[in-house]
Amino acid sequence: MTTPGQRIDGASALIKSLEAADVEVMFGYPGGAILPAYDPILDSGIRHVLVRHEQAAGHAAEGYAHATGKPGVVVVTSGPAATNVVTPLADAMLDSVPMVCITGQVALPAIGTDAFQECDTTGITRSITKHNTLVTRAEDIPMAIAEAFHIATTGRPGPVLVDVPKDIVSPANPDAWFDWYWPTELNLPGYQPDMTPSASSIADAVELIRSAERPVLYVGGGVLKARGAEALLALAERTNTPVVTTLMARGAFPDSHELCLGMPGMHGNYTAITAIQQADLLIAMGSRFDDRVTGKVGAFAPGAKIVHVDIDPAEHGKVRRPDVSVVGDCRIAMEQMLTRLAEVGGAEAVADHTAWRSTLSGWQEKYPLTYDREATGELKPQYVLERLAELSPDDTIVTSGVGQHQMWASQYWQFDHPYTWINSGGLGTMGFSVPAALGAKMGMPDRTVWAVDGDGNFQMTGQEMITATVENIPIKVALLNNSYLGMVRQWQELFYDRRYSEVSFGRDFPDYVKWSESMGAVAFRVEDPDEVDDVIAQANEINDRPVVVDFRIAEEENVYPMVPAGGSNDDVIVDPSQQSMLDADRAAGALGADRRAASKESQR
Repeated sequence: MTTPGQRIDGASALIKSLEAADVEVMFGYPGGAILPAYDPILDSGIRHVLVRHEQAAGHAAEGYAHATGKPGVVVVTSGPAATNVVTPLADAMLDSVPMVCITGQVALPAIGTDAFQECDTTGITRSITKHNTLVTRAEDIPMAIAEAFHIATTGRPGPVLVDVPKDIVSPANPDAWFDWYWPTELNLPGYQPDMTPSASSIADAVELIRSAERPVLYVGGGVLKARGAEALLALAERTNTPVVTTLMARGAFPDSHELCLGMPGMHGNYTAITAIQQADLLIAMGSRFDDRVTGKVGAFAPGAKIVHVDIDPAEHGKVRRPDVSVVGDCRIAMEQMLTRLAEVGGAEAVADHTAWRSTLSGWQEKYPLTYDREATGELKPQYVLERLAELSPDDTIVTSGVGQHQMWASQYWQFDHPYTWINSGGLGTMGFSVPAALGAKMGMPDRTVWAVDGDGNFQMTGQEMITATVENIPIKVALLNNSYLGMVRQWQELFYDRRYSEVSFGRDFPDYVKWSESMGAVAFRVEDPDEVDDVIAQANEINDRPVVVDFRIAEEENVYPMVPAGGSNDDVIVDPSQQSMLDADRAAGALGADRRAASKESQR
């Protein structure tokens, strides 16, 4: 055990610093510049997971962070290894995921000489990290690591990168030795995140909530980052306010709750999308008015006043100007709203929402999520997801890649628990699912973890099934295999006259069962709907090694509803079986969207 003042080399100090930051697991891949730091790992209690590609290390760290709320940790070498983690860093930045990435760097005298495996890591990653730093003295390593964890996990979470030159962690270098210490306080004068909202903004927000007749809680991933699910449930119930949960917030509010409307956005359900459009108040809680939710910004929620609650001041007014801006932690803000509401009369002081709830119920009944269940012989992806959700434990953690399978998973899996849905939202990173599942399973080893993936995504990071086998991380993969880049094919069908350009993978290659078995997984292939339940049951019983199920789904199934890119949410396309009914309602003016849009436009 290292004691304060004891002489220590930079490599040992780096690992000792991670231990002091309570790191339990890290994901990485060794190489020349970071090699000195890999030797003391052998004597550390931190578990290192050796991935097969550095990008997977980053996504695994993200999965770990999503599932546990703790920062994920990545350790890789310089040059191409550092550039390979650029994608997960950008992904974590957009989705506010706490992550600490340590990259090796060439020795200090070689920096700037185009040395072997050199790149300007801090320069490359400056715009996709919350903070990054190049450490130039061994004695600065503990402080740099302490600051990295503090910055990554406070305020709006995000990734922090620490670039470490090889010579300051090399025990052979006399300058790499110093007296060990662990910082007891940090000096970051330019970094003072404000967690607590102002009392005046809370009071103003509550006044708007009290008077609204058609309110909607528009909930984003910030609620989960704030660990605010319990406060959200209380606020929604106390004010009788319907809730929509964005792609990043699925599970923040129980899908089974009567106030839950589900997911809004480009592939959200009709009621969630239209509720926002018809609302007179949007309470945007930890959400950032992403373009996939708003559609055409000028036509988004045209009749609604906005209460925007977000910890990041830069998000306020960035896309939509709020009527009340509440800067602070979402959980704290909701708790304060509940206190203020009690002071002014509680639930009795809130406007009657009976008519609004009735309208929403009517839409839910008329335009539910649906698909053609009678297609003879075809295995429908929606059916696969419904059965997976039904036959797996309620608290199963689901990760997904990006594309059609991601939307179907978000639509057809019922999420009643927070921190059970992990996906790439802002960056939309293909290949995210399998490594994220590894990280989630490492963080929550007693939970069932299903990675819902597409065949295109799996071909990007499927090699990490080797990691799952060798490291004994028994994840399960539901491969929705339609032999296409499905979402791109759907767009080409709907908007490019079915001119399918470079989207077909072919039906026969690779053989996912053989590939998965060669990587040590148990593998199944399912083509008949009648086989689905039995195979899922078998997969759920296998907990000593990874499992892959190749579900050979209908090749040209589309995701509905869909808002055309750049279009208004009022132009949402529903399932073909419902579209003529919706067109008739629109023609009859039954939805009132045009009137409210015109009313809002006249106020501009």
